[in-house]
Amino acid sequence: MNSPTGSSRSWSISEDSLRRYVYFASESCIQDLLSASDSNRLGNGNDGWKVVTLDNGVEISKRRSGSFHTFRSRWLLKSVSPQQFITVANAIDAARQWDPDLVEARYIKDLEENLCIIRLRFGENSKPLFRNREFIVYERRETMEDGTLVVAVASLPKEIAAGLHPKQNNAIRGLLLQSGWVVEKLEDDSCMVTYVVQLDPAGWLPKCFVNRLNTKLVMIIENLRKIAQNCPTGGDT
Repeated sequence: MNSPTGSSRSWSISEDSLRRYVYFASESCIQDLLSASDSNRLGNGNDGWKVVTLDNGVEISKRRSGSFHTFRSRWLLKSVSPQQFITVANAIDAARQWDPDLVEARYIKDLEENLCIIRLRFGENSKPLFRNREFIVYERRETMEDGTLVVAVASLPKEIAAGLHPKQNNAIRGLLLQSGWVVEKLEDDSCMVTYVVQLDPAGWLPKCFVNRLNTKLVMIIENLRKIAQNCPTGGDT
C-alpha cells in the first residue's frame, strides 16, 4: 500500500480489512496483557520481568522484548471497585494523562460492540513526542470468565491510520504504543490493576528516551485512580 503523500490522490482502507487487522492485533495484545498480569506470582520469577521499584503497594517492572523494553505497573487500589476503575481505563482518559494538551479525542468507528477506533490529536503545547501529532488507536474491552476485566489499547500502523483519514495526514504518527489494563476484583470493593505499556514498538525513537518515558507512562494509574474514586458508579451489587 502506498502512503497518501499527494494532495490530489489518496487511498482508503476497507471495513473488512480494518476489522480483520484490528481483531487479530487486539487479540494478541489481550493475551500479552493477561500473561503480564499473571507473571511473577506463586514464585514464578523466570519469565523475564525484573522489578524496578516496589513501594507502598505499587510494583513497577520491566521486561526486555528484543531490543525494546515493555514496562508494567501493578497497583493495589483499595476502596476502588473494578466497575469504578474500568470507567477510566480507556484510551481517551489515558491520553489526557500522557499529555494534557489533547485537543481532540473522539470515537470514529465501532467495529464491534467491544471494539472501536479512536482519534487522538495533540496540540502545539504538547511534549515533543506528541506535539501537533495525531494517533489513531483501537480500544478493545473484554470480560474473562472469572470476571477479570481487560482493556487493550494500541495505535494503528501509519498506513492503516492514514487510510481512515485519506485527506491530509502528514500529522499521523504510526505505532506509538501498545498498552492496556487488567483489572481483577478483590475483597472489600478493591481491585488489583496491572497496566502494561510498550512505547514506540516500531523503533523510531532513541531507546534511552523511550525507557524514560515508559517509566512515566506506567505511573498514570495514580491519576486515573483519583478520577475513578470520584466516579458515581460504585461496586455495590
